[in-house]
Amino acid sequence: MRSRKRNFSGYLLFLVAAVGGVASAQNATTTKDVEEATLQSIPARSWIVDAAKNELEALHHTDSYLRYRTHTVSEKGDMVRDVVESKDGTVARLIMRDGKPLTEEQDQGERQRLNDMIASPSAYFRHVRNGESDRRLADKLVPLMPDAAIYTYTPGQPQSGKNGGAPEVVIDYKPNPKFNPPSTEAQALTGLEGRVWIDARSHCLVRMEGTISRGVNFGWGMLAHIYPGGKLMLDQTSVGENRWIFTYFSMKLSVRALILKTVNVHTESTANDFQKLGPMSYQDAIRMMLATPLPDR
Repeated sequence: MRSRKRNFSGYLLFLVAAVGGVASAQNATTTKDVEEATLQSIPARSWIVDAAKNELEALHHTDSYLRYRTHTVSEKGDMVRDVVESKDGTVARLIMRDGKPLTEEQDQGERQRLNDMIASPSAYFRHVRNGESDRRLADKLVPLMPDAAIYTYTPGQPQSGKNGGAPEVVIDYKPNPKFNPPSTEAQALTGLEGRVWIDARSHCLVRMEGTISRGVNFGWGMLAHIYPGGKLMLDQTSVGENRWIFTYFSMKLSVRALILKTVNVHTESTANDFQKLGPMSYQDAIRMMLATPLPDR
């Protein structure tokens, strides 16, 4: 579960601010209702409604399971993990550190950690429940986006070049100055602006870019403050059967916590080698990973 966290709070801030917005409380026409219309003949936010719905489905990925590798470089180091989505939750095995396979001692420690999970289901599921807080937060914040952001079509519709030549709808977004955050967490929606690319056929997110255009306070700045100038980027790809997943994520932020210390956060993560799997228990997912030899390099 650790690799899926991968600074997920930062990912969530970006994901919700750039894509969010299930407009169930409003009677907006969706793009699916206007199949014969040109791509820009309906409100730009209608594309966001569809994309947001698809993003939430991808976040929960019911009845869809993958195995893949992530490569993350952050203040914690350079790490490659083998990741498996099980019906009980996601598990991950560290397989490389700083560009090299784990040493025998490091691998033994990782094996012990994973075997301890198999031996103690209660501890594993407690860990999974703790990790679910980010998903619950996403479920709460996404419906606020119709009020939190303003969406407009990007002039010239510049394509991302990352979607196999398939047409994309390109939309710019910025904070809505009239939005009044109903909670401390919702403050995260007030300072990000940028651009989003949506696949015109599936209505799924292909790419988003964002900039912290103005400082964001949490708890009037007493809990935390995100400084202007931060950059975030996310690329996604289709792995078939209406499942999309990230292939690249970058986050550069300067954050002050509890008025005490300013921390520069720089995380860059890629995902590749996607394989479709059938449903399995987390124990079987761990056993499968442990049966796989470490890479040579």
